[in-house]
Amino acid sequence: MMDHGGGFGGWRGMRRGSRERQPLRAPRATLRRALGLFRPYWGLSLLLVVIITLSSLIGLVPPLLIRRILNDALPQRDGGQINVLVLIMVVTSLLGSLLGVAQSWISNLMGQGVMESIRNHLYGRLQRMPLRFFISTRSGEVMSRVTSDVNGIQDVVTNTFSSMLSNLITAVSTIALMMVLDWRLSLLGIAALPLFIWPTRRVGRMQRDMATQQQQRMADLSAHLQESLSVNGALLTKIFGQEQHQLERFTSINHDLRQLSIRRALVGRWFFMFLGLFGVLAPALTYWYGGHAVISGDMQIGTMVALAAYLTRLFGPVTQLFSLNVTVESSLALFERLFEYLDLPFEIEERPGAIDLPRAEGRIEFRNVSFKYVEHSWALHDLSFVAEAGQVVALVGPSGAGKTTISYLVPRLFDVNEGAVLLDGVDVRDLTVASLARNIAMVTQEPFIFHASLRDNVAYSRPGASDDEVRRVIDDVRLGDLVSHLPEGIDTIVGERGYRLSGGEKQRLSIARVLLNDPPVLVLDEATNSLDSESELAVQGAIGKLMRGRTTIVIAHRLSTVVASDKILVIENGRLAGEGRHTELLATNDLYGRLYNAQFGLGSAGEGTLRPATSEY
Repeated sequence: MMDHGGGFGGWRGMRRGSRERQPLRAPRATLRRALGLFRPYWGLSLLLVVIITLSSLIGLVPPLLIRRILNDALPQRDGGQINVLVLIMVVTSLLGSLLGVAQSWISNLMGQGVMESIRNHLYGRLQRMPLRFFISTRSGEVMSRVTSDVNGIQDVVTNTFSSMLSNLITAVSTIALMMVLDWRLSLLGIAALPLFIWPTRRVGRMQRDMATQQQQRMADLSAHLQESLSVNGALLTKIFGQEQHQLERFTSINHDLRQLSIRRALVGRWFFMFLGLFGVLAPALTYWYGGHAVISGDMQIGTMVALAAYLTRLFGPVTQLFSLNVTVESSLALFERLFEYLDLPFEIEERPGAIDLPRAEGRIEFRNVSFKYVEHSWALHDLSFVAEAGQVVALVGPSGAGKTTISYLVPRLFDVNEGAVLLDGVDVRDLTVASLARNIAMVTQEPFIFHASLRDNVAYSRPGASDDEVRRVIDDVRLGDLVSHLPEGIDTIVGERGYRLSGGEKQRLSIARVLLNDPPVLVLDEATNSLDSESELAVQGAIGKLMRGRTTIVIAHRLSTVVASDKILVIENGRLAGEGRHTELLATNDLYGRLYNAQFGLGSAGEGTLRPATSEY
């Protein structure tokens, strides 16, 4: 049960609002940062530059050979020279193809390396994000960033760098050689190229804006799929007969995505049509002007043909450079979305020189703790209490009082705003994250079970555990009979979210997971609240085994579970409203008495008896 004493709604709204108002990162800054991803591959980058340069220079040879054939070999009727020139043409073509294969291999090696690095960094960053982030962000949106956004930049990362470099070297070397052959005809052929710069920039900006919108709708679609097609989502949909409603929501998002995709695909089509027209008109203009120059004797026919070939060769790289600009601009939107996640601040950070606590005795102290999830809304106010090592301390109070918030602060899932939470007299902020995880464990009301084997689910808390250790804790939580009836024993796959198990079996499995880790401090968020009586008895037995010798903080929604507690804390509106044992509080604390009467329907605080807790519990 999420008992946040203030909730996350306001914080979520603030976060979304700031994101919507935040301007896009400056394109140049984003581009520089994206190029910085290639820094670990500078050696391969240099080799790629050499290969691309050689490949581009080799590409200049065939038109020169054609010029030589037309101007020299044919007029002189020199068959031997023709044979040599054609052989050179074949060899250079083969060499160019081999260099192309090498270029493709190196660029893919670099590109996929960058992609792997981005995925690793993004996943690592998300792993370190605080619980606040995951509560306020749709899981489908997170999945979209890690998969769809990263996949969206694959082409630009894998091919764009080498394509841009290859086309640039090809264009520069081709223009230089054309100017050497005939500068007048060369200028006539390339004069129109500057006219395409401004339209290209405008198309690129439009593509970038649309890519941002498209990826956001992709995230919405991914989130909807994640929610509606999960086991719980599908079950809820069928229970309330909302299949048509879910289909209509999906259809609406999918339609928006279709429209955006069409608009993005058509952006700049007219521009690229004119760019393609230039590719036809420029060689035609060259033949027109060059043909008259050949007739007048100002130019040799081989030179004219070579220039036309070079101009055709020039058109491809120039067109691709303009197209790459559009591709890069649209990809910048994806980089910005990825960098936005990579730049998310860590709320829970390990301090320099943090203490690694081997094994705690288990004394927990809240010292004047105040905490808020959102601005101007305090969930806890100046709260102080002590749980001595080995004590069972129960938290009771109305919904929203702050009980779950207290449980989150013990293992430092959040940091306090004021005061301190101490473990064995040490502020938890001064301990290493690993030692906190080793010393403090939680059993939540709704345990998460992986779509994996029973063994893997139990051993998640200690992956190196042996099969004998796993079987021992399974027997301790009374799941031995279940395992004996499973087709593959502890290697049986339990299904998504443990749907092959009952509620009580899932809860006992989660308890076995904690038992295997053997922490000195335990936080229980009423692990039996949603179970039937038979399952509750089985789980209580497992909990009794788990609680022995450990400091235990129990969030009690059923007062019948706290009678045997060493100490009961009554929480109201984030404050400590009472402290003591059951009989003492029942006689002296009005709030505790009201909670007791409301739950058991008694006329007065002194009437009736609670179901006694077992000695184990």
